Amino acid sequence: MVDYLPPTLDWVREQVELYESSGGTKGTTLRDTGLPCIIITHKGGKTGALRKIPVMTVKHGNAYVLIGSYGGRPKNPVWVYNLRAHSDVEIRDRTQVMKMKVREVYDDPERAKLWKISSAAYPPYIEYQEKTSRKIPVFIAEPI
Repeated sequence: MVDYLPPTLDWVREQVELYESSGGTKGTTLRDTGLPCIIITHKGGKTGALRKIPVMTVKHGNAYVLIGSYGGRPKNPVWVYNLRAHSDVEIRDRTQVMKMKVREVYDDPERAKLWKISSAAYPPYIEYQEKTSRKIPVFIAEPI
């Protein structure tokens, strides 16, 4: 059995705990945005431990677009490195839990399309990209 390491930030840990403990009926909007979020359960790149993180819900058909914005900070969020190391994830979208495989999108036409969809769902992504010199990672999680 793999150990679970809860998020270290209080608000993130509380969000995950509320979302999970309610079976996906509470805590389904990200912080004070009122916008829907999903929970990504993934494996830690260094520890191999189970990790969970809430991210904005950006649907694309039966897939999810995952944006490693970290609010435009200079570095990627840790979960980006975890997904690069381990592509098998579980996505909880409210009461639905799905096994998925993620891949980082580097191809410009596909990336541009997914970025457009994502920034339409959450316009601050545009501001975040302008704030940082790094190219914000874009992933797609697709059903296995």
